[in-house]
Amino acid sequence: MIYTVECSFSDPKSEAEWNHFYSLEKLPALISVTGFHTSQRFKAVSDGCPVYLAIHTIEGLDILTEEEYRQKGGGNFARWQQYITDWHRNLYSAVGLAPAVGADELLVLCANGPEPLTQLGLIPLAMHALALEKFPERRWLAKIPRQNAPLATRLPQGVYIYSPMTEQLTSSASAPTKQTK
Repeated sequence: MIYTVECSFSDPKSEAEWNHFYSLEKLPALISVTGFHTSQRFKAVSDGCPVYLAIHTIEGLDILTEEEYRQKGGGNFARWQQYITDWHRNLYSAVGLAPAVGADELLVLCANGPEPLTQLGLIPLAMHALALEKFPERRWLAKIPRQNAPLATRLPQGVYIYSPMTEQLTSSASAPTKQTK
């Protein structure tokens, strides 16, 4: 399942400190939670969407209600809470892990169907909301090489581009295991 957290931040004076905390402390804490498999943060390149996006691959909704999640990463940025706006959380069904987006790539996200992404020559990953806000109900995401990305001013309506702020973190529990015969 893919767990998304989106928000904007309204205090330019503390935004760098918040980003430092989120990227360098919160993400590593989250990836250490049992049931978290991948975590990566993004910043919007296009307008009309929340500025920040975190995408995690998790085992299920119950992970987000357990004590380990609360202790290691759930909501531990209270001193910045007053500046967090346009906050949305969703849990989506998806096959496999969230794609890792490299420094030379961008993430493209759309809630208007897969067609805008396929028209860009991309192979979209379909996601259907199962829990939390459940809005948008359906989303598609894909990776695009940075040099092939359309200008943000030329994007179809409802298509948003995000640049990775961090590498994708992967839990050691997500590493493939060798099978012996």
